[in-house]
Amino acid sequence: MKQKTIFTGAATAIVTPTTKDGVDYAAFGRLIEWQIAGGIDALVICGTTGESSTLTDAEHRACLKFAADTVKGRVPIIAGTGSNDTDYAISLSKFACEVGYDALLVVTPYYNKTTQNGLVKMFTAIADAVTKPLILYNVPSRTGVNIEPSTYAKLGDHPNIAAIKEASGNISKIVEIATLVGDKLDIYSGNDDQIVPILACGGKGVISVLSNVVPAETSLMCKKFFEGDVAGAMELQKKYLPLTNALFSEVNPIPVKAAMAAMGFCEDYLRLPLVPMEDAHKAVLLQRMREVGVNV
Repeated sequence: MKQKTIFTGAATAIVTPTTKDGVDYAAFGRLIEWQIAGGIDALVICGTTGESSTLTDAEHRACLKFAADTVKGRVPIIAGTGSNDTDYAISLSKFACEVGYDALLVVTPYYNKTTQNGLVKMFTAIADAVTKPLILYNVPSRTGVNIEPSTYAKLGDHPNIAAIKEASGNISKIVEIATLVGDKLDIYSGNDDQIVPILACGGKGVISVLSNVVPAETSLMCKKFFEGDVAGAMELQKKYLPLTNALFSEVNPIPVKAAMAAMGFCEDYLRLPLVPMEDAHKAVLLQRMREVGVNV
């Protein structure tokens, strides 16, 4: 039986505010409240944008618990629980289910990689072990692994695998995936420059970096599309494209951390190997933010 849709619209892959002393939970709480007040449709906690790869296990679990306790069911929450160690991904995923998450965002295994058969076995093992649905996260530019459309079709038969976050950037592939999986898996854009094109392919929304900065506007882009105002949605896509490009002028989440710091939400602090944004790129980012009315 097809899983219910986890969310429709825009989900913010929210930054994790940090300082040299650790996670800044006061700032984290303010960010979450601002996102909800801005009308965001869902939140992703401890994803790539949340710097999950440099959080300790204790920090990762504490962030997941803090966010769940802060949101209190007001919007769907999705936990980033993927790992290249399947046993660890299962442990983290079980914890997220226990503390109240609606779904789990599980990335392909990075560095050690695997075959398509290995992907099927890994995602199946995680889905079998947990009580909440999985969103499969494909981002080959970061992991070196690509989920093939035929692999999605196989995984779509699992009752606990509900959706895809596709960040391959390949629209032709999205069309092929949509053709093969039908209504078995919901499709979310993993690229802010392709929100409307992926909605046009049958997508349900976006898991977004852009919406850290402009949550209401990113959600509105999706709403306009679903209400039939495709031209209006595309106007917003085009309006925010320069800002989107600036947010990816260096590796994510370097620019979005700089943006949120400029807005006064957190320190511009990242853990190595990530470093603060280069001055020339940052100047462009701040200009693009001002051009769309963000006060910095």
